[in-house]
Amino acid sequence: MGKPTGFIEFDRRDRRYQPAADRVVHYNEFVIPMGDREVSEQGARCMDCGIPFCHQGCPVNNIIPDWNDLVYQGDWQAAIEVLHSTNNFPEFTGRICPAPCEAACTLNLNDTPVAIKTIECAIVDKAWQEGWIKPLVPERRTGKRVAVVGSGPAGLATAQQLARAGHQVHLFEKADRIGGLLRYGIPDFKLSKSLIDRRMAQMRTEGVEFHTNAHIGVDIPVERLREEYDAVVLAGGSEKPRDLEVPGRELSGIHFAMDFLTRNSKRVQGSYVPEDEFISAHGKHVVVIGGGDTGSDCIGTSNRHGAKSVTQIEILDKPPEKEDKGLTWPDWPNRLRTSSSQEEGCERLWNVASKAFVGDENGRVKGLRFELVRWERTDGGRWQMQPVPDSVGELKADLVLLAMGFVHPVHEGMIAELRENAGLEIDPRGNIKGATDGPAAYHTSVDGVFCAGDMRRGQSLVVWAIREGRQCARAVDEWLMGRSDLAR
Repeated sequence: MGKPTGFIEFDRRDRRYQPAADRVVHYNEFVIPMGDREVSEQGARCMDCGIPFCHQGCPVNNIIPDWNDLVYQGDWQAAIEVLHSTNNFPEFTGRICPAPCEAACTLNLNDTPVAIKTIECAIVDKAWQEGWIKPLVPERRTGKRVAVVGSGPAGLATAQQLARAGHQVHLFEKADRIGGLLRYGIPDFKLSKSLIDRRMAQMRTEGVEFHTNAHIGVDIPVERLREEYDAVVLAGGSEKPRDLEVPGRELSGIHFAMDFLTRNSKRVQGSYVPEDEFISAHGKHVVVIGGGDTGSDCIGTSNRHGAKSVTQIEILDKPPEKEDKGLTWPDWPNRLRTSSSQEEGCERLWNVASKAFVGDENGRVKGLRFELVRWERTDGGRWQMQPVPDSVGELKADLVLLAMGFVHPVHEGMIAELRENAGLEIDPRGNIKGATDGPAAYHTSVDGVFCAGDMRRGQSLVVWAIREGRQCARAVDEWLMGRSDLAR
């Protein structure tokens, strides 16, 4: 630790945003980076704890104190080496990760955690700028062929690690561009797609071959992959959205959030989306149902469309403004968080249960009928929802976006084919069954078929997908070669 008193000498500082009025008129990233000296001072705040809880808070187990100190010492090139040793894509996590590492930071006991996410992003951005990040081409090839299905963060991490181990890797993506959720699900103003393209160039040199418009189980039988490749990795997402089966659901103007976000992102990135397929919030009263990140992305996109109003509703209680550190630290706390999109303008309502959609004479939605609820514990200790008497109301709604999360991967197509022809097992939640530890880690019930990411664990964070991709790659390498030098 280069600065034992750094956490006393330097206050916590973090990146700032462009003013909301400036950023809602474009789809570019709007975070204002900090200078090298400011980032170095923030690195000096790391206490190098005897037990670095940030390691456990980070799903990829980033060696955070080490690269914090290296940034303080000015050795940025060594810092990117340490950072890359656990995380293939820190430019992604440095932008869109909720930073559970900061919640676990010892200084978070005083609400002043080290700005870990900002330091991480600064390291990788500087490394790209200085030309320190280069393809890691293996010295020898194994002759083994691996097919990876899905090009989100889990698939990308799996493919890159396996290519670096010397295997011939083919990455299959059903969409027209590589990236999965990163490409079309996360708006460009949160993650510039040039970052994906840059990594793709690196991975091509390392030996990964990309195949787009290749929908396995629909356009290409999964059995063909099993016949032509030594191993197959299933790394698709959890894409089956949770629906809201209430009266009026059939009205036009009610859409799943990902349909809204994907079509907008395609247009922003220059792809043609027919007018009758595009979902516009311009001049509309928008209601977003669901209080998570996807709902927040719908808010930011709706504001950029020029929505007349945006209301976000959540069925759960409003979280507390501040958590009880003694009960929650170092775990991820339930507390009120306000995203950059919410700051740009929306009304947030809690304890709201949707009862019915109201339509006009043309079959279009014009309102949402709701009822307030409260949550009470039963005698058995479980939380149970109770309606609040005389609390029925109605919200104006020309456009309703369902952002209530995802239940499991889409079963039709690839999974159904594997279940019928090869006996693929799924767990009680509808995800592909597979362990994360032991000799069968990331193996499915089908010999030679592996699974990682949301398709195995369910809806989760990008950083968890990267972790699973790396660990799955090691499992595949061990299975193919009898041993592996890949890091987990």
